[in-house]
Amino acid sequence: MSNSERFVKVGEKSIGDGFPVYVIAEIGINHNGSVELAKKMIAGASAAGVDAVKFQKRTPELCVPKDQWNIERDTPWGRMTYIDYRHKVEFGIDEYDEIDKFCKSHGISWLASCWDETAVDFINKYDVPFFKVPSACLTDHKLIMKTKVTGKPVMISTGMSTIEEIETTINLMGFENLMVAHATSTYPCKVSELNLNVIKSYRENYPDTPIGYSGHEVGLSPTWAAVTLGANFVERHITLDRSMWGTDQAASVEIGGFIRLVQNIRDIEQALGDGVKRIYESEMSSRIKLRRVK
Repeated sequence: MSNSERFVKVGEKSIGDGFPVYVIAEIGINHNGSVELAKKMIAGASAAGVDAVKFQKRTPELCVPKDQWNIERDTPWGRMTYIDYRHKVEFGIDEYDEIDKFCKSHGISWLASCWDETAVDFINKYDVPFFKVPSACLTDHKLIMKTKVTGKPVMISTGMSTIEEIETTINLMGFENLMVAHATSTYPCKVSELNLNVIKSYRENYPDTPIGYSGHEVGLSPTWAAVTLGANFVERHITLDRSMWGTDQAASVEIGGFIRLVQNIRDIEQALGDGVKRIYESEMSSRIKLRRVK
């Protein structure tokens, strides 16, 4: 176990300083309502060495404003109202039972971002390692407290939020079992708007809290940079094909990309070392030959 106080126990693993970076593959609604597509992404994430996959859980009647219910839109299933579309891509008890069983068979954890209080009750029936509060819900204090009273660790994402809003939510929740993710809520996000140094600011402001990064950019290098800046966890959207239908697909990473993402994160962790300058045994022959000193 790490000597640092900056860690939170999540299931059988820990997130924080001194522990491997916890990698989350956000499936979200990239499954487009298909359990089979979700399974393919879970299997790919597991093969890549991801720690957990994440879904999004909504109660459509609570999350969609009534004035938008009957607005029609084109979908892969034809033209339908927005409320019908939201139901089309929403998994229920049968689907999540299947997902839960499939994840266990692949040795990977799963969890969900809950967008309403009913969704919290639904997901809490499963043995998820922690809950995620999406950026859009950071100021929904009733939802925040509903999530907190589950007793599970809570990860909050801070995209589209002022520092005052973030502080208010953190003061409400307290620091116990809290994790904070830096994010910019644009899909996909311009590199110039990622502002990764916020990770360092969060680490300074919240010294006992695991800090991470939820990325929505195109490409992998900013996520690797987040690790070098001290991110204890990283989250990226996963997809089978970035050209698939859906609002999050373009800001997602395909399976091959996730394999590279995780492999290079593990290399970066080793390469960063402990910060103590030393001479390695492998350097000694060069030292003796080139400096002529023993």
